[in-house]
Amino acid sequence: MTIAGNIKIAIDRGGTFTDVLAIIPGKEDYVFKLLSVDPSNYKDANIEGIRRVLEYATGEKISRGVPLDTSKIENIRLGTTVATNALLERKGVRFALLVTKGFKDLLHIGNQSRPNLFDLNIRKPGVLYEKVIEIEERVTLPAFSEDSTGYQANDLVDNEKYIFGETKEVIQIVKPLNIEKSTKDLIELKNIGINSIAICLVHGYNYQEHEKTLGEIARKIGFKNISLSHELLPMIKVVNRGHSTCIDAYLTPIIKLYIENLLSGFQKDFYKYTRVEFMMSDGGLCQYDKFTGLKALLSGPAGGVVGHAQTCYDPEEGTYTIGFDMGGTSTDVSRYSGVYDHIFETTTAGIKIAAPQLDINTVAAGGGSILKYENGIYLVGPESAGAHPGPACYRKGGPLTVTDANLMCSRILPEFFPKIFGKNENQELDKEIVRQKFQDLADLINSDHPEVNARSPYDIALGFLKVANVAMAKPIRQLTENKGFDVSKHNLASFGGAGGQHANSLAKVLKMKRIVIHKYSSILSAYGIALADVVHEAQEPASAVYSLDIKHNLLAKCEILKQKVNKELLSQGVTPDIVNYDIFFNMGYKGSDSSLMIMDEKGEKDFDFLEKFYLVHQRQFSFNDKSREVIVNDIRVRGSGNINKVKERSPFKDLLEVEKHQVSKGIEKLSCPIYFEEGFLDSKVYFLNDIGIGSIIVGPALIIDATQTILVEPGSKLTILPRHLIMDLSEESPNVEFSQSHVDPVQLSIFSHRFMSIAESMCTTLQKISVSANIKERMDFSCALFDEEGNLVANAPAVPVHLSSMSFAVKFQIKYWDGNINEGDILATNHPKAMGTHLPDITLISPIFVDGHIRFYVGSRAHHAEIGGTKPGSMDSSATGLDQEGAKFVAWKVVSKSQFDYDGVQKYFIEEPNSYPGSSPSRKVADNISDIKAQIASNRKGIDLLRDVFTEFGTDVVLFYMRAIKDTSEIAVRKFLQKLARENRHRLPLTSVDYMDDGAQIAIKIDINEEDGSAIFDFTGTSEEAYNCYNAPRAITYACITYCLRCHITEGDLPLNEGVLAPIKVIIPEGTILNPSETAAVSAGNGNTSQKITDTILKAFGTVAASYGCMNAICFGQGGNDKNGKFIRGFGFCETIGGGSGAGNGFNGFSGTQCHMTNTLMTDPEVLEKRYPCILLQFSVREGTGGKGKWHGGNGLIRELQFTSQCHASVLTQRRTYEPYGMAGGKPGKRGANRLGRCQKDGRIVWKYLGSNAEIELNIGDVLKISTPGGGGYGKPQARTQTTQTQQENPNEAFYKFPRSSGSLAQLQEALSTSQ
Repeated sequence: MTIAGNIKIAIDRGGTFTDVLAIIPGKEDYVFKLLSVDPSNYKDANIEGIRRVLEYATGEKISRGVPLDTSKIENIRLGTTVATNALLERKGVRFALLVTKGFKDLLHIGNQSRPNLFDLNIRKPGVLYEKVIEIEERVTLPAFSEDSTGYQANDLVDNEKYIFGETKEVIQIVKPLNIEKSTKDLIELKNIGINSIAICLVHGYNYQEHEKTLGEIARKIGFKNISLSHELLPMIKVVNRGHSTCIDAYLTPIIKLYIENLLSGFQKDFYKYTRVEFMMSDGGLCQYDKFTGLKALLSGPAGGVVGHAQTCYDPEEGTYTIGFDMGGTSTDVSRYSGVYDHIFETTTAGIKIAAPQLDINTVAAGGGSILKYENGIYLVGPESAGAHPGPACYRKGGPLTVTDANLMCSRILPEFFPKIFGKNENQELDKEIVRQKFQDLADLINSDHPEVNARSPYDIALGFLKVANVAMAKPIRQLTENKGFDVSKHNLASFGGAGGQHANSLAKVLKMKRIVIHKYSSILSAYGIALADVVHEAQEPASAVYSLDIKHNLLAKCEILKQKVNKELLSQGVTPDIVNYDIFFNMGYKGSDSSLMIMDEKGEKDFDFLEKFYLVHQRQFSFNDKSREVIVNDIRVRGSGNINKVKERSPFKDLLEVEKHQVSKGIEKLSCPIYFEEGFLDSKVYFLNDIGIGSIIVGPALIIDATQTILVEPGSKLTILPRHLIMDLSEESPNVEFSQSHVDPVQLSIFSHRFMSIAESMCTTLQKISVSANIKERMDFSCALFDEEGNLVANAPAVPVHLSSMSFAVKFQIKYWDGNINEGDILATNHPKAMGTHLPDITLISPIFVDGHIRFYVGSRAHHAEIGGTKPGSMDSSATGLDQEGAKFVAWKVVSKSQFDYDGVQKYFIEEPNSYPGSSPSRKVADNISDIKAQIASNRKGIDLLRDVFTEFGTDVVLFYMRAIKDTSEIAVRKFLQKLARENRHRLPLTSVDYMDDGAQIAIKIDINEEDGSAIFDFTGTSEEAYNCYNAPRAITYACITYCLRCHITEGDLPLNEGVLAPIKVIIPEGTILNPSETAAVSAGNGNTSQKITDTILKAFGTVAASYGCMNAICFGQGGNDKNGKFIRGFGFCETIGGGSGAGNGFNGFSGTQCHMTNTLMTDPEVLEKRYPCILLQFSVREGTGGKGKWHGGNGLIRELQFTSQCHASVLTQRRTYEPYGMAGGKPGKRGANRLGRCQKDGRIVWKYLGSNAEIELNIGDVLKISTPGGGGYGKPQARTQTTQTQQENPNEAFYKFPRSSGSLAQLQEALSTSQ
């Protein structure tokens, strides 16, 4: 048979299997899978797949190893994981990073936060580059956006030292590029065999000349790959842009080699007949010679998004889809609403990067997720059994997994599974070992719950499946509800090898009514690649305040970008007549890092970008402030076209048109019992290919094809269509009774997930709606749920110093108001007397009424960076009394019967602070109001989500499990304390002392009752209340105890609630630094003293050496009352700087990180200089400051700021006098040091040593240099081995623990793991 030259091939090469789809004229589509690596049979899976297609299409035998004749192939489209795998496995090429002088460690430091809040052994992915070269050059912005005068510096432009940048902002060239030295450095790199370089300079997106010059020099020298940050992504934020540039330099040569090897399998004239295209991370295709490392990271998963978008969504029918791609180790979740959702900041393989990608979120839940029962709770993942040893049923000695639970409940049938297991790889799945393991687990669980009827192994397996489904539902809720969409109004598009077993149950959990499964669901990524468009984008920074004139100017620029896009697409064979253009304005409120990509949906000149921005902002963030200016940060044009568009039919039209009938009798392969909630139900098993079009199958049933199993549960109905399966769920929800006489561990796990998810959703709402940088970008807040007595139920682990302390504030308010709390009231407090931490931390508490009675509370606590007081930033290091520290209120109904109390704002934030000598009102009261309203909205979100839970389960049941979760945490803490007592009997009671830099001591004695696991934490011996601002209200000590206990409970995912402190009695003498009077100054107690309390407790435990021991806080700003009492508008800014963490038994400390009671994100250098009057001269690791030991402490940091306008600065630090102690023979870390550089008239800097604390009036040119302490070492230095030496230098074992992609949910997780 002769085949014309229009075969279309799409291939998705995964880590284990390669999926191949061939569309052949006159034949059925040819679909198959082959191993991605099979060296005994073929060199390359792509070439082998194409060879098999050609054999099938032509009927001719084609030998392996012979270059393929592609003249009959119209196009070959490929997706690949080669870039992702190279990144995860660290198999990229050697390359060097060129970065502005002073920033050699910038990408190591990153945003300085740690990924796991409670891991004392801090682990982060290491840097990718082999060498880093500091380039002598520097540019900055002479104007700053927080300037209350609005000065733009346009008058300085002379086209030499001051010029306009790409955004039309004024750029100051502080230091021209040293071409001679740069050339010498590049030659040296070439001489040591480095052929790939990444160039990323501070403000290089805006002033591009220095990067371009370096690139040209490198080209002349002969570097094979040169990645320039401004070409890859011309957007602000040098850290993210730097990571992206490094990834491109690391992976692009690998991609080029991969493509070269692929093309070598074709005859040399292939390009005359065949287009070869690759799927990019943004969901578009590009010609093979345009494919780069940065574009390749999500190549395969992007095909899946395009696949479900193009096959399961019909714009005429209009229901949006949720993509659910469940595999062996993880699940990819995405959303499609008629347009693709792109994100520009995401975390890939643990590295935060900036690049256009589809919003694909990978969660650690798949068929291989390990099942555990710990602390009375069912746990699913995040650990996976992987391919080896794999699930228990794989006959390799693996643990119980989700796959085993499906097998146990007969949702997987061994007789229809490949017989590839056992020693000779010829046995079926081992159901017997699975039965035995679930029986053992049932025996354990039943022994924990003797008060109830014994659960069968089948009950246990089904319980784990329920928990797995709830865990997978969580990211889907976040992807929809947190963006203002109702998840139940979406269809679930299920694909992937394991999706069909869980889709029905997952849809029930989410109250979704319909599931759409495409014929090619098991290879949907490959099919999506076949359906995708060729895409090219062009982007340009703008940084302009939106107005009609600006809109027209930017649209004119977009026309130029269209020409660039058109030229590029034309070079790839896409003609202008089939190109569609999308125009985007990246818009956000002035002063905010959060922005939204607003697309011109109509393609018309009169499209109102601002109104669309307000609409999207309102939906996502629940507020707008039309008095604030909206900035267009950059503009973007996306052009797309498809030369050979494959058309897909609509499942919804087919559903209306096909003739439906009950499935034919007798075509089932067998009937078997499947275990459901009701017990075993007889269920029919069908082969998909045997079922006729229009057939309706009512559950329970199993549908099996070559690569997947689809479960139809009782009450669900499956309709077979020509290209799809449609599963409709029953409208009726089963009436399930929940006993309150005993705790069901399955329901306990489910409620734990739900409560924590609600707290996390509150956090997301607060972070998105707030306006101040401290909350929105630095993420200094916490949200929590409480029962009717104020006991903590769930606390999203955002700010360690807030842990458990909020419940004391809630209980105080309940007692204070004594029944005088009405529906519509919201209570506000920040006073230490009311169990606050320090005045900037404002707590809002909302009651939840059920049948006229308060049954629950929700609360949010957020750090307001400016609340008035004697100094900008409200953190006066010289304060000796609370009156100097700004607004304060013991108990205030900020909302009374649904009415916001603006008079109260005037009283507390303006009048009262202004009445104290030397004090000013809040310098940004508008931000205070906006952020308080954000907290109100956050509480509202919690109330709404809790009400959903009440409706679903009943109020009394919810309360019952709230209390049960508290008991679970208490049991876990008691077990830890018993273990601690056993291991330290020789030194009980545990004692330790640590010192503040002024000599005040913190003393602790811990008496542990080994029998019942209770303990007394006695702080008797702690120094008296201090005549400074380092006093720490009692709630802070409780938070530190909670944190230290949680860090040592590593088995299971311990809920953070009241139960953690239940076995603990705390003694804090009144009148001490840890229990001061209500008039004591406390601003630094929350940040600095909390770190010392934590170090003191950990010292008593004997588990980890001292950290850098404070938060290294710098606050600076302008404004307030002048000498004559006149109020001047201004700003306040605060940042906390990391240091070295302490080493422990078995691990080195980490250099340049946040630890213990803080986890703040550091402001990006470009954002810092754009907003504030300073130049960041240096941000680097302070080498040699970690304490020596068998395990070394981490090194501190150096942060050096030069000021370009007069400011006042407050410095609040510790461990400038006392060294961070070592442990078990380890040496102490180096003390920190603070210095002030006074700029003289001739430009010289004269250095002055500052103590731990300082209040400074800064002049233009003055420099603040903060050198933070290292961490203490652990163990005697002479015991150090080669293993311990390399452990910190190559911290890459953590690299494998990060998901392939984290999408927009990474930003949520960051919000839940960071604080100030």
